[in-house]
Amino acid sequence: MSSEITPQYLKAPRTASIVGCPFSGGQPKLGVDKGPIHLVEAGLVNQLEELGWNVKFDGHHQFEDIKYALSSSSSIDPSAPTASSAANDDASTSNHWDPPIGILKNPRLVSRVCEEVAKVVSGHAKNGELPVTLGGDHSLAMGTISGTLDAHPEAGVIWVDAHADINTAATTESGNIHGMPVSFLMGLDGNHQAFASFKPGPSPSSQTPFAWIKPVLKPSSIVYIGLRDVDAGEKKILKENKIKAFSMHDVDRYGIGRVVEMALEYLNGGYAQGDSKPRPIHLSFDVDALDPSVAPSTGTPVRGGLTFREGHYICERIWETGALVGLDIMEVNPSLEDDVSVKQTVAVGCSLVRSALGETLL
Repeated sequence: MSSEITPQYLKAPRTASIVGCPFSGGQPKLGVDKGPIHLVEAGLVNQLEELGWNVKFDGHHQFEDIKYALSSSSSIDPSAPTASSAANDDASTSNHWDPPIGILKNPRLVSRVCEEVAKVVSGHAKNGELPVTLGGDHSLAMGTISGTLDAHPEAGVIWVDAHADINTAATTESGNIHGMPVSFLMGLDGNHQAFASFKPGPSPSSQTPFAWIKPVLKPSSIVYIGLRDVDAGEKKILKENKIKAFSMHDVDRYGIGRVVEMALEYLNGGYAQGDSKPRPIHLSFDVDALDPSVAPSTGTPVRGGLTFREGHYICERIWETGALVGLDIMEVNPSLEDDVSVKQTVAVGCSLVRSALGETLL
């Protein structure tokens, strides 16, 4: 059944605009770019229509024009070795026309794709629609959250994930940008240093990556839920910036109901709106927040995660606020497990979207 909650920031009739982003450039494992395709093929559009939504979906963004612009304007010798060419696990995502900058892999491609996503999400949000972005890897959140905050500058972010994804260029050990989007959104110093010696040029491939990103996300405007695999450098960043984070220890201690209420109370604390509207919320949900027994087909599974119901409760409760203005479902990778596990993960991805858009148990 569908909830009778009235969205506070969406125009009537309520419209969900699906932004399909088959993109894997922020990490090395093949297949995550197939996640959005599987989610749509599983019937997500019809499922949302049955909940009473008007659904806009004009096909997946292929980003081929971005890849062509970068590759055709590159002056890099295709036979020249890159810093990532020696690592077998990186070979699937390295491009001769997008060599690493420092340790960061595919920086030009990730930057340009996220910039494009930001424009698309912003356009939908400014039109009073709900952007529902299907990833793809979590580096895309640089685009989705930038887009949401362009339309709703006062919005808060609830980031559901096993990982904090707040490494900087100075702290990342892998150079995979899907572990860094929050640091770019906050404009943390460690990223500026990585591009200090970069000499930009007029061609697309020679422009400074991520220069378009504004530090739109304040440390006080994000809350994490579900953390359990956080790098040492990230722990330091979280503490130094006093970022609110609920790990799985907190979920075990308080229960998911209390954790979500504390997250909402934190984001709404001190938020004053003349008509008493709650603070707009962007929900960015990485399926690896769920325990691998629930969502096995994802790139970086970590045991001890959220149960099926805990993950869905988060989505249900955010919908009940009437304040949802942006939704991401990220890191469904149909290429990593057997058919049964893939179908299970895709089904969970679809049901998370439905729960966030008003599906109820009764």
